[in-house]
Amino acid sequence: MRISPVFIVAILVSVNAYVRAAPAPAQEAFFNNLKHLCGKAFAGKVSVDNAPGGGFDNKLLVMHIRQCDDNKLLIPFHVGDDASRTWVITKTDTGLQLKHDHRHKDGSEDALTQYGGHTLESGWAQVQSFPADHETKELFVREGIPQSNGNTWQMYIYPKVFTYRMVREGREFKVDFDLTKPTKAPGAPWGWE
Repeated sequence: MRISPVFIVAILVSVNAYVRAAPAPAQEAFFNNLKHLCGKAFAGKVSVDNAPGGGFDNKLLVMHIRQCDDNKLLIPFHVGDDASRTWVITKTDTGLQLKHDHRHKDGSEDALTQYGGHTLESGWAQVQSFPADHETKELFVREGIPQSNGNTWQMYIYPKVFTYRMVREGREFKVDFDLTKPTKAPGAPWGWE
């Protein structure tokens, strides 16, 4: 009895659809470490900025782990009265994805939004890195900031501090949030209920 190659391909496609990949254990642990803080807000401060002037000086910086489910975390990052930024961390079949959702006060999307990256390695329960993905690089070129194509965003979570960091050649920006002192949660970020 001869088995048709089409039949073999159909079986392989079915098995692949059934047995899907998942985030690595370290990525699951990282996601759960953040999810454990759901509903809480924390104040932060810029600890490194080698190109100051980006509008963070003398502003109250607050991250709020606002919405959490088994696959997605929404973390607004408030800069003073500016509620335009939300970090979106999503589980995928192969790791974790970070996107930056930027909105105007009326809730409409900014031209520079939905940029970010996907993990390329398992990382650690405390640290994950998100190098710029292809769509992000296309957006940065279209918006006239191709120097940002080398961006890698990193997030660190330890018992006392959460850190958001962006690095590329010649540029570093880092904000540390004190996890030992929860603060009052801010209002909804722009464009979200």
